[in-house]
Amino acid sequence: MKKTDNYCVIMAGGAGRRFWPFSRIERPKQFLDVFGTGRSPLQMTVDLFREVVPEEHLLLVTNVLYKDIIMEQLPDLSPHQILWEPTRRNTAPCIAYAVARIRSMVFEQVFGRPMREGEEVDWNDERLNVSMVVTPSDHRIMQEDVFKNVIREGLAFVGEHDTLLTLGMQPTRPATGYGYIQMEQGDGTLRKVKTFTEKPDSDLAKVFYQSGEFLWNSGIFLWNLRTIGNEIARSLPEIADKFKQGAWCMGTDKEEAFIQDMFPTCPNISIDYGVMEKAKSVYVMMSDFGWSDLGR
Repeated sequence: MKKTDNYCVIMAGGAGRRFWPFSRIERPKQFLDVFGTGRSPLQMTVDLFREVVPEEHLLLVTNVLYKDIIMEQLPDLSPHQILWEPTRRNTAPCIAYAVARIRSMVFEQVFGRPMREGEEVDWNDERLNVSMVVTPSDHRIMQEDVFKNVIREGLAFVGEHDTLLTLGMQPTRPATGYGYIQMEQGDGTLRKVKTFTEKPDSDLAKVFYQSGEFLWNSGIFLWNLRTIGNEIARSLPEIADKFKQGAWCMGTDKEEAFIQDMFPTCPNISIDYGVMEKAKSVYVMMSDFGWSDLGR
């Protein structure tokens, strides 16, 4: 799979409540110059991934409340690259929306035309399969060159394997603000995932930290389009069915009205709980590139 087949989805719709009072709902942390560099975490994230995937394959999913801020901070992004959520429904609907849009983009590239209303598409067709990375917009990456190499390695792996991949960080303390990933024992940086645990209490965090079997869950995911589409359909059929109904209008002037009507009806559920914890094949890549999640 070539670099030109890779996509990046940046999630930037969070309210930033953990960073209060510096971060406010009307201007949350991903839009603030928290490092004193003159660039917000969102801008820094976009800058990073511009060097990993083609410019036109960068997609941003955010809340419509932040339209003015987005236009101010990322004036060079095409309107087609921004997916506007009318309301917050957590990361699973957000990612399902991005998958639907990427599918429409790939379909048109392969067949030279948009999908037709009611058209049945075989999304297992290898010609329609691409790799993608999904990342929050509010992380700090200290070693950018190392990070970009990790992402490229991960994209290559999911391009060849029908598995879901997440990046795991070696814990430096028994923190209670992070999710944890228990990995199978083995050699190398790629390990099969045994369990996910969200934000344990202090006693359990100490057990995880001392065991050496657990990593912090970065919330950065990599997979190919076929695999994540199939896993959403299997684990969250309600969400998958909603987006299937409007698949033909993605990327057209009908998309906004469809999303306005449909998106608020999606369940409020995270991709971790809704898909990752239930998926058949999940791997973690042990990574070390100087990572922190703002506000934790």
